[in-house]
Amino acid sequence: MRATTGDMFGGDWKQIDFGPEAGPGRPGQVIRVHPQTGARHMDWLSWGLLPHGTDNPALAPRPIHVRAETVAELPMFADAFRHRRAIVPASDYYQQRTIGGAAQRFAICSRDGQPMAIAGLWEAYVAADRSVEKTYCIITVEATGAVAEIHDRMPLVLGEEDWPLWLGEVEGDPVSLLHRAASDKLVLRPASGKGRRGRDRAPR
Repeated sequence: MRATTGDMFGGDWKQIDFGPEAGPGRPGQVIRVHPQTGARHMDWLSWGLLPHGTDNPALAPRPIHVRAETVAELPMFADAFRHRRAIVPASDYYQQRTIGGAAQRFAICSRDGQPMAIAGLWEAYVAADRSVEKTYCIITVEATGAVAEIHDRMPLVLGEEDWPLWLGEVEGDPVSLLHRAASDKLVLRPASGKGRRGRDRAPR
């Protein structure tokens, strides 16, 4: 699935390229407000958050997701939540059943067929040689609807009306957006093999 992102997310780019099997440790496209220009900007960031104040990046954990219930309070995520929120576009994501039934992998996407706007955080770690490593993670909430039948967590998918607040373009409290999705927002289908696009290894 591809989409015209200038129309959808209000940026100066042409298309979302979900990339081959976007997954932990691999690059993925992330939409954020550029620190210098204040405009929406899309970049390739590595999936697995590395906070800018990390002492030893070689040994540091690089979480790919954080729970909405604790993201504003946990020291590893709190500063990014206040200052560096992002949108992670995804056509779909893949999840292994962990609740009821036989083992099965599912592809999960938006009911309306449009790319999902997943809530995320980003960081920029500056190394001793002044090189910069930009990373991100996504935020998860308690699963609802069809997803809750196979797993207890799901990504926090933002409605279009919430993008400006989440990205810090308007005044408001982003904590107000940390809630469960409507039960009919996402749909799933059995999947086999690895997804060519989207986000592999979904939230836990």
